[in-house]
Amino acid sequence: GYALNKMCFSFNKAENREEFLRDEKAYCDKFGLNDRQREAILNKNVLGMIAAGGNVYYLAKFAGIFHLDVQDIGAQQTGMTKEAFKAMLVSHRGA
Repeated sequence: GYALNKMCFSFNKAENREEFLRDEKAYCDKFGLNDRQREAILNKNVLGMIAAGGNVYYLAKFAGIFHLDVQDIGAQQTGMTKEAFKAMLVSHRGA
């Protein structure tokens, strides 16, 4: 997952986020992502990124580009809508 994590770390800089948004495929190529990593990035599939070696800390940098928060990611990880995920969190609050 080194290449994937290195690419996501690069998103700490605004100019890198802008470059990625201009041409996502070229940016993936710049960091040498393998097919599995590239597909996960291009499909914005967080579970796929984790399975491809992505570290959740670095993936948060990627998610931020698309204004995704931890609830969006949690919903994706559980296969729920964001609204259903939030409702589940609230229902477990007192448990």
